[in-house]
Parts: sequence; structure tokens; C-alpha cells
Amino acid sequence: MHDSRPEAHDFPAVTAPRAHTVRDLDTAVATCRACPRLVDWREEVARVKRRAFMDWDYWARPVPGFGPPDAPLVIIGLAPAAHGGNRTGRIFTGDPSGDALYAALYDLGLSSQPTATHHEDGMELYGVRITVPVHCAPPANRPTTTERDTCRPWLAHELELLRPTLRTFVTLGAFAWQALLPVLAGAGWRLPRPRPAFGHGAEALVIDPLGEREVRLIGAYHPSQRNMSTRTLTPAMLRDVLRRGAEAAGLPTRI
Repeated sequence: MHDSRPEAHDFPAVTAPRAHTVRDLDTAVATCRACPRLVDWREEVARVKRRAFMDWDYWARPVPGFGPPDAPLVIIGLAPAAHGGNRTGRIFTGDPSGDALYAALYDLGLSSQPTATHHEDGMELYGVRITVPVHCAPPANRPTTTERDTCRPWLAHELELLRPTLRTFVTLGAFAWQALLPVLAGAGWRLPRPRPAFGHGAEALVIDPLGEREVRLIGAYHPSQRNMSTRTLTPAMLRDVLRRGAEAAGLPTRI
């Protein structure tokens, strides 16, 4: 018998398929308590806080995806930042990674503003949906494989709901690339053999489960503070790979 309590290990597997819309899924995601370590960490961070954010009432829950439910371009990251999405309630919002990502999207004309500060700041995305394989902030930004797999049904069903309009995936980092491929394989997508390896700018074509069309998969380095400060990833590199994703998805860009 499956357990539908939010703290049950199989809560995502039981609950995700019941969501008939992306909005319903986002609402359900935010109630999940299936991974004890992640629940303890996200709530401890919210109690202790960071000095700069002492006046904030932290979100301290799983952070759902963000963007329209009919987006042709899906960007996949890793997980919320402890003092970013876990604080603000929106993915890639309030941390250096988000600063880099939203600035690049704005430069391309894919977001309404260049910075995201909290989940009610008026930010809109145009044709882009951002999501993650792990919806809770993990200690040291490193979810366990068990936590990743427990969270997987949320991503799997989100992509199923997005499938009718989906044209391109852009994965930010090797974790996102490696998390996405089993989700696609499990849902009946046809993947290249051997499975494509991650790299910045790496591309592959995957066939949707109904065999109707090819969807492009593009890899990019994660816009982490470390990657950006060491110039492993530059703003120009990030804009370029996002532009390629937008073009493959049929979205107009302004640069």
C-alpha cells in the first residue's frame, strides 16, 4: 500500500502523477517532506539564517519549477540554494547563480527583468521553464543518489505535462544532464546509443515518447559562483548556449 503523507518516502511517486496541470504539480511539490535529511537542513538554514538575511522569513520548503506551462525551452539546474531559492521561494532567485542566469535570459529577451529577488518581484519568463531534479536545498549542494531518485517523479511528471510544447532542454551542469537522461529513458524517450556525455555545448537529439519529433538536448556549465568567478563559464558563454537553446526551440532572441 502506498503512503500519500508528505513525509512518506514514496510521496512524490504517489502524488506527482495525480497532478493534471503544472500549477497543480507546483503546489504539490511545495508540500513534500519525503527526504528527512533535506527537510532538516532546509529548516535549520531557515532558523539560523545568514546575517545579511536576518529579516527574511525563509521559504524553507521544496522549491517548484518556474515559468509558463507551455514553454518550448526547459532549463534544468541542480537544486535550490540554501540562501537562494530556499529563502525566496523561487528557483535560481536570490543567489549568484540566479543573478547570472536571469541576466543572460534578460539579455536574450527571454525574461522581463535582469534580476530576481523574491517570488513576488514581478519576474516573467517568455517561453522558458526552469526546473530542477532535486527540489530541496541539499547540504553542500550535494544531494544523495537516494534523494535524487526519491525526487525524480516530480521531474518526470513535470516533463510529461510540458511534453506537448517542449522543443529543447538545456541542462546546467553534469548533475542535471545525468539526472535527466534516466527520466527520459523511463518515460519512453529514445536516446542516442551510447548515451551522450555531458560537456559545455554538447548536443544530442532525443525522440519524444510518441515518436512525433526530435527534441534537442544541450549541455552547459552550471552558472555557479565558482564557475563564474574562475571564468570556467563566462556571461558570453552562458548567453551563447542559451541562445542556441532558444533558437532550437523556435524562440526569438534580441541578441
